[in-house]
Amino acid sequence: MKYIGGHVSAAGGVENAPLNAKAIGAKAFALFTKNQRKWFAKPLTEENINLFKENCEKERFSSEHILPHDSYLINLGHPESEKLIKSQKAFLDELQRCEQLGLKYLNFHPGSHLGQYSEDECLKNVSESINLALSKTDYVTAVIENTAGQGNNVGYKFEHLAQIIDQVKDKSRIGVCIDTCHAYTSGYDLRDEKAFHNTFQQFEDLIGFQYLKGMHINDSKKELGTRVDRHESIGKGFIGLDAFKILMNDSRFNDIPLILETPNSEIWADEIKLLYSLKK
Repeated sequence: MKYIGGHVSAAGGVENAPLNAKAIGAKAFALFTKNQRKWFAKPLTEENINLFKENCEKERFSSEHILPHDSYLINLGHPESEKLIKSQKAFLDELQRCEQLGLKYLNFHPGSHLGQYSEDECLKNVSESINLALSKTDYVTAVIENTAGQGNNVGYKFEHLAQIIDQVKDKSRIGVCIDTCHAYTSGYDLRDEKAFHNTFQQFEDLIGFQYLKGMHINDSKKELGTRVDRHESIGKGFIGLDAFKILMNDSRFNDIPLILETPNSEIWADEIKLLYSLKK
């Protein structure tokens, strides 16, 4: 079964996220557990935590199909020690917030070398940052998101994701989220059956589907291999509708959160219906 949703607002409290997801007909959702543009936030209250869990249960959202995202400020591969430590502390806080809410995953961007050292050194820092955070938490899985490769970001090659996983000690608590827009603009074609198959055969060979914990389902405003991160509504970009039809009919993508991050949240309900209509 496919579990599709959107990255919904948690304005007014995290407990509102499952209600906002239900309102668009979602079977999965993503959220920020704090302001994504601030380093730290006030702790979650008992009321926040209890209401979030109650609303998830009421609206029938399982933790298997909720994919929270960490702050955009965090860079687990930062080349400067002081700023790396700040990112590590913020990442740990995000993982702890997920555990308080009973959530299973935390989705994050791997980081950037900022042009100050090699990709390999950056990827090693990312892995060490993950190991540190996992050692101080109990069960949440850290879910690495592939990037478009814009600027100095790492994670735009499947090899990068595999390299991080290889250096993480607890393989049971590491996973991957594939963003279709990021994959396409970093050079992985998805537009037809042959291209889609070839891309995910590479994924299987280099990483393995056992590590796929979720996806971000987005079309792209930019062309193949441009390494520019610009999401587009489903079927209206350079990827096109065929890729999403293939995905919807491929059982390898069952039972994981498939999250819309397309630019117009007002049509997410329509896009969710559209995606389900593609299933044969």
